[in-house]
Amino acid sequence: MKKKTNALTAVFSLTVMFVFLLTTIFMPKKKTSENENRPLAELPELSSDNLSEGEYTHGLSRYFTDHFAGRDVWISAQALAEQQICESIVNGVYISDSRLLDAGVSQRQVSMTYADYINRYAEENSGAVYMAAIPTSVGVYGDLLPEHLLSNSERDQISRFYDGLAGSIRKIDAYNILKMLSDNYIYYRSDNKWTSYGAYCVYRTVIQKLGFQPTSYDKYTISHITDAFRGELYIKSQYMRSKPDIIDVYSYPEGTEILSCTGTDSSGNIHECSIYNSSALETPDMYRFYMGYGYPEYNIKTSLNNDRRLLVICDDTAYCFIPFLTQHYSEIEVLSPEYMEGGIESYTDTDEYEQTLFIFGIDTLCENGEEFNSTP
Repeated sequence: MKKKTNALTAVFSLTVMFVFLLTTIFMPKKKTSENENRPLAELPELSSDNLSEGEYTHGLSRYFTDHFAGRDVWISAQALAEQQICESIVNGVYISDSRLLDAGVSQRQVSMTYADYINRYAEENSGAVYMAAIPTSVGVYGDLLPEHLLSNSERDQISRFYDGLAGSIRKIDAYNILKMLSDNYIYYRSDNKWTSYGAYCVYRTVIQKLGFQPTSYDKYTISHITDAFRGELYIKSQYMRSKPDIIDVYSYPEGTEILSCTGTDSSGNIHECSIYNSSALETPDMYRFYMGYGYPEYNIKTSLNNDRRLLVICDDTAYCFIPFLTQHYSEIEVLSPEYMEGGIESYTDTDEYEQTLFIFGIDTLCENGEEFNSTP
């Protein structure tokens, strides 16, 4: 009886493995993983060279790892299991009851490369210079993390960065604004970045520093563009129980209109675009909906005839912030050092702007700032 049971178990196991193998071989293959936002391995070409060097078998292993049947389900199940047994940390992402948090952000130290550049910029240009350092969700919701994961608070990191800026630079305290509003939907649950509402809350202070009265919240029409956004922390953790986020657009029908928006690529070619990239909603990286074309330079012209021009130097944290500024300037130039080849002066004449706003996420300020090394 025991031998018969063992034989049946063996036959059943082999049958399952055979069906699983056939399904993996013949099922349609995807080129990219939407959940992980990355390209999947392609079937390697068989040749005598890569076979002798072992490259073919290594490539074949990567191919089957990326395309085995039910892969997304297995990865999600693994994330759930790790969350249960590994102190709620999966691939560097801390999983709390209310949101996902980057467990490694607070281990980083702010780089003063950015401060050095901003100081040189302020010294060499006559216009007023403003700086807003934006915390990540860990900076505002760090109390959800275990104490041993909070070696460096973002509040202290921002203070250290501001202490390194020259006295002529206007520093804007975004941290305390957002911390006081932490009970609101100011950060995505599955990403480090702030929501449009979080950006609006900081905009009210920034625009007053720049010399304008903020547009009242009740004048905006708020449209929920999608409620299926899953951010970078979801992509890293693949934790399926995290609730998808909402991407919003704030429009002011009776306010200033945007007459044109152009993007200049690294080759100097100019492209017509928009402050919203609707095609990004069809991709795994939905946050690129906000000016997500990857251009180093954007130029926005509005219907406002006040001859006020603003230069914004930023990372993608600021992209959902830019639309609020359009109600106050006839022209806004946006430069993203991350995508630049060459210095800022190769894209625009900085002396033409009476105001320059630097706005960066603290996670960017903790990097080495190599993109600024080529700028004077």
